[in-house]
Amino acid sequence: MEEYDIRLPQKVNRIITSLQNAGFEAYAVGGCVRDSILGREPGDWDITTSAMPEETKALFEKTVDTGIEHGTVTVLLEREGFEVTTYRIDGKYEDSRHPKEVTFTRSLKEDLLRRDFTINAMAYNEKNGLVDIFGGLRDLKERKIRCVGDAKARFSEDALRILRGIRFAAQLGFSIDEETKAGMEKLAPTLKNISAERIQTELVKMLISRRPELIREAYELGITAQFLPEFDRLMETAQETPHHMYTVGEHTIHAIGNVRPDKVLRLTMLLHDMGKPAYKTVDEDGRAHFKKHALESEIIAGRILRRLKFDNDTIHKVTRLVRYHDYRMPSAAKDVRRAMNKIGEDIFSYYMEVRRGDVLAQSMYQREEKIQNLDEIERLYQEIIEKGQCVSLKELSVTGRDLIEAGMAPGKEIGVKLNELLLLVIEEPELNTKEKLLEYLAEHEAG
Repeated sequence: MEEYDIRLPQKVNRIITSLQNAGFEAYAVGGCVRDSILGREPGDWDITTSAMPEETKALFEKTVDTGIEHGTVTVLLEREGFEVTTYRIDGKYEDSRHPKEVTFTRSLKEDLLRRDFTINAMAYNEKNGLVDIFGGLRDLKERKIRCVGDAKARFSEDALRILRGIRFAAQLGFSIDEETKAGMEKLAPTLKNISAERIQTELVKMLISRRPELIREAYELGITAQFLPEFDRLMETAQETPHHMYTVGEHTIHAIGNVRPDKVLRLTMLLHDMGKPAYKTVDEDGRAHFKKHALESEIIAGRILRRLKFDNDTIHKVTRLVRYHDYRMPSAAKDVRRAMNKIGEDIFSYYMEVRRGDVLAQSMYQREEKIQNLDEIERLYQEIIEKGQCVSLKELSVTGRDLIEAGMAPGKEIGVKLNELLLLVIEEPELNTKEKLLEYLAEHEAG
């Protein structure tokens, strides 16, 4: 790690050099420096400088005032934009998120001091090399998330940093420093001041990271209690049944890790058993039951997703998958076709992944039979797709117009009849030709 290899893109170096030639300091700073040292491709390159915004603007032909009151000017080079921000000191934070005012400074150290974590508080240029005042390089080497200076002070400035810390740990596979953890726990309640949109962004990034199980740490530090109290209930709900070996919460954490890092899939696994605490009953033998919990889970999932301001498409897909996550069927082609019709062709492959992820997070009891059933359903599903068998009205070989031309009066009855024909071809796919369906219609109308 001591040997770092930071290669500045040509345009970034051009901006830095232009500022230096005019007598100012300038560095690449933050995440781009961290990612370069880790051998990752930076998403964007931020530049920090001792030049005031107006001084930066005077040096470049095309600039945009993207956040000039906070010292940020976007410099455009051949239509590509780079944010150049003046060194600054943040004033008092009043809403756990934004400083009341910012003061520009000519000191790089003062600017780095206001940043969240040591690994994000390093600066680099080709002339001076790496500026690492707070031990960011050491923390990268030790794979540690640690606040710059006093953790409580950093989190009281911006509560979102609490979630960002967990998210960085999840994305990078790092551990969180003990003092940083203590600060997170103490200031977790201030997350109540953060907008739902910001929380949603961090939650999704954590869920689709390589270590989504860090949601457990978020729970232990009192973080999920602030924006996802329903998850805390899962962690406190036991499952006294041979099918399970974990609490509902631990089962959920394992299930999240069992599906690929896709937003819809991971949200579904997070929310699929939300109805269990409310629907838990225990029989006289001490065995727990959660009958019809999927419907309650669907309601709670919808509520959570709307509260966290998710888009309608995500809400629609996730709630449907939650509703059907426990939908079981025999491994017969007609049952699979029925399920595809019921659940929806657009999400059926997701449904298969959800079922498998769920089963693999249960106990070993009957696991072999459950997996065998899923393998067989998967095989039949692929076969149905390959053969182009009809499972919805859009694949039916007759339309409403065909029925009218065959003599049916326009009206509600048309829709009823089309659905009847759909059910027929779901049972017997070979009947899905215009000729056979009109023949069937004629026979039954006559009858």
